[in-house]
This record gives sequence, structure tokens and C-alpha cells, in this order.
Amino acid sequence: MQSTDFLNKVFNTIRFLAVDAVEKAKSGHPGTPMGSAEIAYVLWMRHMRYNPKNPDWPNRDRFLLSAGHASMLQYAMLYLTGYDLTLEDIKQFRQLGSKTPGHPEYGLTPGIEATTGPLGQGFGMGVGMAIAERYLRNYFNRDGHDILDYYIYELCSDGDMMEGVSSESASLAGHLKLNRLIYIYSDNRISIEGSTDLTFTEDVSNRFRAYRWFVQDINGEDVTQIDRALNAAKDQKEKPSLIHARTHIGYGSPNKQDTKEAHGEPLGEEEVKLTKENLGWPLDPTFYVPDDVLAYMRSAVERGSRWEEEWHESMEEYGLEHPDLANRFWQGMDRRLPDGWEKNIPSVGKPGEEMATRDASGQVMNAIAPALPFFIGGAADLSPSTKTCLMGFGDFEPGEVGRNFHFGVREHAMGTALNGMALTKPIIPFGGTFLIFSDYMRPSVRIAAIMKAHVIYVFTHDSIFLGEDGTTHQPIEHLASLRAMPNMTVIRPADASETPFAWKMALENQDGPVSLILTRQKLPVLDREQLASAEMLERGAYTLWQSGDGKPEIILMATGSEVHITLDGARMLADEGVNVRVVNMPCWELFEKQSGDYREEVLPPNVLPRLAVEAASPTGWHKYVGACGDVLGMTEFGRSAPAKDLAKFFGFTPDNIVTRAKAVLSREERSVVCV
Repeated sequence: MQSTDFLNKVFNTIRFLAVDAVEKAKSGHPGTPMGSAEIAYVLWMRHMRYNPKNPDWPNRDRFLLSAGHASMLQYAMLYLTGYDLTLEDIKQFRQLGSKTPGHPEYGLTPGIEATTGPLGQGFGMGVGMAIAERYLRNYFNRDGHDILDYYIYELCSDGDMMEGVSSESASLAGHLKLNRLIYIYSDNRISIEGSTDLTFTEDVSNRFRAYRWFVQDINGEDVTQIDRALNAAKDQKEKPSLIHARTHIGYGSPNKQDTKEAHGEPLGEEEVKLTKENLGWPLDPTFYVPDDVLAYMRSAVERGSRWEEEWHESMEEYGLEHPDLANRFWQGMDRRLPDGWEKNIPSVGKPGEEMATRDASGQVMNAIAPALPFFIGGAADLSPSTKTCLMGFGDFEPGEVGRNFHFGVREHAMGTALNGMALTKPIIPFGGTFLIFSDYMRPSVRIAAIMKAHVIYVFTHDSIFLGEDGTTHQPIEHLASLRAMPNMTVIRPADASETPFAWKMALENQDGPVSLILTRQKLPVLDREQLASAEMLERGAYTLWQSGDGKPEIILMATGSEVHITLDGARMLADEGVNVRVVNMPCWELFEKQSGDYREEVLPPNVLPRLAVEAASPTGWHKYVGACGDVLGMTEFGRSAPAKDLAKFFGFTPDNIVTRAKAVLSREERSVVCV
């Protein structure tokens, strides 16, 4: 047992690493690290199981800092406990190219489990990690072999508790009885504008009790209380835990403790001096780490190595008794899809039939599910509409660990949970809702793209042609918005026959999230004997049909439900003697990855007349149509009416496509300068 004086030295080491780093950067948030040092110490040195020399050890406890602005608290702990983070890295806090950015970033700093910062996102991702933990524990563990036995810990702030996504996520976690979820709420009662009493006077503890959480109220500076609360939380078998810890922002600062000034700005040179004097800390050198403190904290390395070594020994025994499961486990840890899984991809739809691409998607999902045991997900109370139910694989509910999730009417929570699931190898999560409701998920979708997390979104009801629900449900700007997001792959198949290849690409594209954009309405299944193969979707864009040989006079481009009407319009032009090419462009991102030669083969640069057709915002299309081209798109919101009436009203008809194409051709005939 360490003496009180020594523990105070440990706490102050943590505090002043944060203070000095923020002061050097002239930017950051020193207050929460100063007030939560005791919490960090007890959690990292007495409770969490991890190996600093192997941050990806599969059975490690996970730690998320939902209060991402307090990043220096986590960086200090990573450095002190022996992760691949140096004191020089701490000194480069918030600098270009450093491993210590302003908020924790997944994939950049060893030991960071998720990108956090936008408040509430980390809260929801932890719920997703707890879901994944339960699923994998149920899938792999066998009597006498608990190869997965870890917890998800998280430090939250007042801001997390205010954001609505946390409420959705907490409600879901309580319903699912995710008892491996242990959150510590560092309640310092200060936000950027001042006291939280300005806006936030609710009883948080009782709110979480109403969510069916196990709640404990403690003094966040009392090591004994923190320790006991964490033990009690781990003993809880039926509920997630919230440890409501009262803390003081800027602890020890004579003039800034418990003030907003300790939140989002450096203490200032004079106040740093006063704070160090107040807490008995040397003024020089800065970034001071006592040798005995570092040696004590680095004991985590030996301890973690021993834990992992013992785990590997148990894995060897497990492999002898359950070789197939062990092989599947290690294959999943490498993010490798099972050998031959693609043989399960079905051929969907026949020429002459009509089928919505959401229906085709549902068929594909159910065909591939048996070969992909870690392909799990659900919908935001919309599985009958999004066709995202995996038949025969059960529900994920209290007392049942199936593969279908009922997220409820909680798109915010679903989006964050999917991220947490995707960060847990080998899970490949999917989530379904209407494209319009991707608005609710926008922050979590963006975080997925930042982290390059392999999440698959099934966005249905993809255009004005969903019909009578009207403007509030008809997406307009959403395709452009998703395409504008770095690392996001957006795939909008033209018909049922392309949908299986859309799913193939979605599952194989592990470098980021994928949005599948699918129709509510039925579409004609294109005759691939007369047209290019549906497999060409994998190239992102391809020549679907051309009326004659050689250089076309005009190129018509389209995606999704507009492809078949564009094809009809092209054939009408061909009947008038125009050599017209139809290019299907289901995925811009995949097309941009093709060679320059292939892209020029599909879109010859010397063919200037071009018309793009898509029932969405024209934003982005001008890259492909050029100055001489045109876009038939949506520049206003939709209407409430049957789909056929909307098509005529907004001009998405073969006749209007012909009219617009002729106008484009006439520009060149009039020698309009196109640059």
C-alpha cells in the first residue's frame, strides 16, 4: 500500500504534466485533468487490465475518454504507464504531426481506443463496445475457457450528460443490461460559459437510475471511495454502472479552481507558479516526473505482460479443445473475411421483373449471413422498411444474444453504437434507417469516417420517389453531403442485379464506412445480356450502353433509380440518329480509385456534351459534366404525391431527358466556349 504522501506525488505528476503541456501549447483544457487525477490513478493502477507493450491485446479492458477535451489526462496516463508515448510527445501537445493532438484520435496514438471530442460520441461508442463484448463473449467463451472477459470504462463530463445522444445511448444500455459498462462521471459543475447551474440543474443520478443503471454517488477525490465504487460496479451483473464523482475543475489552482477559466484555456504563467507552490510542486523543471513515480507507474508494463502471457497460455488450451473456434478467433482479429464467403453472394432479380433495391439488399444480407458470423446489426425501429433483419439469427436482447439489434427510434445512439462495435475486432456492424434520417446520425457518421471504421449504413427511401410522405421524408442534399465526406464510400446501385456487388464492395472495403443508398420503390431489373455486366459496379462507373461505335456525341450519366429512365431517354435519342453513351456511376469513390486510362475510357475528355441525371442535389456533378454539360437534379425540396406524379412534375422522365440532352448538344453546335 502506497503512503498518502507518495500518492499525492503521483496525483500531482499527472496534474502538472497536463498543466505544463497546455501552458507550452498555449491551448487546451487543464482543468479536468487536474480535478480527475485521483480517478485516473485508481482506474489505471488498481482496476484496468491492459498491456502497454501491446495496446491491441484482445482481452484488454477498454478505456474511452468521452470528455475528449481532457486529452492530456489520458496522454499523461499512457506515458506514465509505459505505452509508446514519450515525454517529448507530451511536450508536443497539440502541435502539427504529434502523437498528442488536442482530442484523442484513434489510430494515431497507441492506447487510444476511439476518436472522441464531440461530446456524447464517446458515451455512445462505449455502449457499442459493450454490445460487441457481450456478443463475442457469448460466441467464443466455453465452459472453463473465458477467453474474453473485459470491461469498458469511460470518463464522462457535464457536457456529455447534456448532449442528447448520451440520453439515447444510456436508455439503450440500461434496457440491454450491459453490465460490463462502467462510466465515471467527473462532475465538476463547470462548462465554458460558467457554472452548469446556468442551464443544467437536473438530478443526473436519478435520471440514470430511471434508465436502469446502477448508480453510485462519491467524492471523486477520495481514493478509497473511487476504489470501492469500481469494485461494486464490477460486481454488478444486471446493469451498466454510473459512478457519479464530484470533482473540482482546476484542482489546486488558487484563483481558477471551480471557475470557467480552468476549462478551456491555459492557467497562465503566474497561476501555474501559484498552483505549483500551493501543491508543493517544484517550479523547475517543467514536465517534471519524479523517478520513483515513474518507476511505480511503469510497473504496469510487467503486470500487463504477465496478464497477456497468462491469457495466451489459456488460449493455447482453448485451441486444443476448440480448434475451429480458435482459428476463427485469430482470423477475426486479423480482420480477414472467412475463406469463400463470397460464394454465398446470390444473383438477385431477372430481366422483366421489378424489385426495389432495398428488397434485393435484404435477400443478399440473408444469403451471406451464415458465412459471416460477425456481421451483426439492426435498424432504428425500421427493419421491416429497410429489410435489415437477418432471418433465423435471433435478437440481441436481455437474456438473448442474437445478431439482430432493435435500436429503437434512436438514430443518434445507433450511429455511435455502430462505431463502438466496428472498433471491436472482428465485428462488422450494419445499421439501417431512411436516408433522410442520416441527418440524425451525421456526427457519428463523420466520426466513423475520421476513424476509418468499417461501418455499413443501409440508407433506404433514397429520393423523392418514396412518394407520399412528402418533403420532410424526401432526401435532397444527403447524397452530396455523404459524398463530400472524406473516407466515406457511397454506393447507389441501379437495380437488383447490381445490389449483390454493392454488398460485396461494402464488405471488402475495410478502410472506412460505406453507405448503401437503396430505393423504396420497385425498379426494372436491367437486362444484362443487352447491357454491361452488373459486376462492373466494382469499378465505380462504367459504360452501361452505347448506341453506336466510336466516339459518342453525348454522354448521359446517372445513378440508382434514375439509370433506367436515362437509358430509355438515350434510346429515344439513338432513334433520332444520335450516338449516345449511358454511363452508370453507382460509386464516385470507387471510380476515382481507378486508373486514369480507365476513367478516360469511360468519360473521354474530348466528349464535352454531357448530362447527369440524379434525383438529388446537383452538387458535385459538375466535376463530371464540365462547363458544357448539364445536371438534371433537385434544386428544391420535394412534394407529397405518388412517385409517378413526382417524376413527371420534376422532369425525371425519358422525354425531359431527351429535351435536356438536345439543349446540351445545341451548346456545342452554337460554338459556346466551354472551359
